Amino acid sequence: MSDWNAKVIEEFRANDGKVGGFFEGLDVLILHATGARSGLERITPLVYLKEGDRVFIFASKGGSHSHPDWYHNLKANPGVGVEIGSGTSSATAVEIVGEERDAIYAKQAAALENFAEYQAATERIIPVIELVFD
Repeated sequence: MSDWNAKVIEEFRANDGKVGGFFEGLDVLILHATGARSGLERITPLVYLKEGDRVFIFASKGGSHSHPDWYHNLKANPGVGVEIGSGTSSATAVEIVGEERDAIYAKQAAALENFAEYQAATERIIPVIELVFD
């Protein structure tokens, strides 16, 4: 885990899910995934979108031309842990595709301009993942 992620996670846990800096004012969760190759727990802070009872995360990697490592981990091991606020839940990561993916991504891009910029910066389609809680 990077030092930056470790600091964000520490702040998240100390403040019931609220963080400052880059994530200030955003909905942030902590994703617990199992490494695709290592089998080790990988913990990542991510911005999420809540639509009713549904929670979505976005494999944007800041508009990079490759998917983030955590996306590959979810494809190999879709069972995850999720910290939102001060609670922790189990969920299954399900990739959303097609028109539904496009509509959800458009909502996120309309709410947070960075996400429109991320998609414009890459030729890959940024995956949208729904976290389906147990």
